[in-house]
Amino acid sequence: MTERRTVLDVRGLTVRLPDGADRRHAVEDVSLTVGAGEIVCIVGESGSGKSVTAFTVMGLLPKQQLRPVAGQILFEGADLLTKSAAELRAMRGERLSMIFQEPMTALNPVMTVGDQIGEVLDIHTSLDRGEREQRVLEIMDLVRLPDPKAMLNAYPHQLSGGQRQRIMIACALVLDPALLIADEPTTALDVTTQAQILKLIKEMQERRGTGVLFITHDFGVVADIADRVVVMQRGRVVESGTADEILRRPSHPYTQMLIGSVPSLHPPARAPLHHAPVALETRGLGKTYGGGGFFRKDRTVKAATDVNLVVRKGETLGIVGESGSGKSTVARCVVRLIDPTEGEIYLHDAEVAKLSASLLRKHRKRVQIVFQDPYRSLNPRQTVAESIIEGPMNFGVSRADALAKARELMTLVGLEPDAVDRYPHQFSGGQRQRICIARALAMEPDVLIADEAVSALDVSVQAQVLELLDDVRKRFNLAVLFITHDLRVAAQICDRIMVMHKGKVVEEGSTAEVFANPREDYTKALFDAAPGRGYEFGGVRAAE
Repeated sequence: MTERRTVLDVRGLTVRLPDGADRRHAVEDVSLTVGAGEIVCIVGESGSGKSVTAFTVMGLLPKQQLRPVAGQILFEGADLLTKSAAELRAMRGERLSMIFQEPMTALNPVMTVGDQIGEVLDIHTSLDRGEREQRVLEIMDLVRLPDPKAMLNAYPHQLSGGQRQRIMIACALVLDPALLIADEPTTALDVTTQAQILKLIKEMQERRGTGVLFITHDFGVVADIADRVVVMQRGRVVESGTADEILRRPSHPYTQMLIGSVPSLHPPARAPLHHAPVALETRGLGKTYGGGGFFRKDRTVKAATDVNLVVRKGETLGIVGESGSGKSTVARCVVRLIDPTEGEIYLHDAEVAKLSASLLRKHRKRVQIVFQDPYRSLNPRQTVAESIIEGPMNFGVSRADALAKARELMTLVGLEPDAVDRYPHQFSGGQRQRICIARALAMEPDVLIADEAVSALDVSVQAQVLELLDDVRKRFNLAVLFITHDLRVAAQICDRIMVMHKGKVVEEGSTAEVFANPREDYTKALFDAAPGRGYEFGGVRAAE
């Protein structure tokens, strides 16, 4: 096998944190290489230094806060740390490119996607307008975007998440860079879109010989695409090797812990709860969006149609499906954050689908929801205590009793009781999600809805939060409606599964039955797209 030409060679990189930070360096003595045509994955928890390493390579660090103080970053032999800002700008896009995690914040909302790809060509080439447009159409076709000519004049908000990510990839690859850095580019995507994006990156990398530095916390993704893996913890590289070595024979305890935290695709045995009381039921639930407006034609979208579900006390029902399948619409209808267009919703024996706001109020506490993003779920100007006690006090609980309950709940979710006096920014993402769970439990609900509640968390933190959710379900005999696009998570926490596609339920049954023998083609396609499907992490090959 011929040795790959080295595109990127990071040697002893150290980046200083500001005074007063929890440690001296964001990254310390980091060394890694990326060869032409090679995919190197960096894995580790939040705060491990993955993104800081990538942003340092790209020259995108906030200079007032983070400063490289040692080491070299050799790109095609030249040290990027010695380059001026103007020299780095000239290289970015042309020789160095990056795909960011969230395309909606990385793309300009007031520019068409065609103009945004064309801007890269305008800056770095002498192509005229017609030649630029032709090149843009070619790259849009290469990234498998449907009808590039029609999409040329679309704005980012008019595209799906997967399509926006493809636009980002097109911007990054339009000039055939030698190095592509991808920073968690598939974290928020459903499994089928994720599989398409990963296949696309691998195809284009192979076709163009581009070296890829891929940052992720998803070991399924690592199993599918990585040639080599670098494991980082608290700013240092603790282990590196081929993908097979790291996934099957990890030597460092931290790597072993990370891989041990990855949920299995094989559901554990769970006893059915056929005789438990029904806590939540929907009958013929539907939600239709419609109407036009200035510059818009009338358009009707059936977000959910004829959804029938039953969740019993002590049971977890999972709803899985792609983005746009109607999962979150059902959850929001159940909580009455949006009003259903048709059907019935029963909380025990009370029908709440058509209740007015005044009559609905007394039922509000019976069903609570934990959202995907704990950063946006908590008011940054309120202490944790104020966030937790607000709901109970609205229902007549005294402030003293509500505060005492808040401290109890903080202990229950694994946090210090005195932490209620702190603000959300003083907690990690996983800790904030625990606080959101405590806030929901403070209302003593019958039904708890978790809407993608662990999808943005590291695997180790995700495992802790899933264990917590399962523990509170048992402890309070809660009915849990668990919405996710992560099939590994669904396999481990759900008693039963409902699969949704284009607003309709296409399959349902016990988790073990559905995973072992999916009947519908759509369900089979979902399972086939699950990243790392051939790996049972910990060293045993899963049955295909």
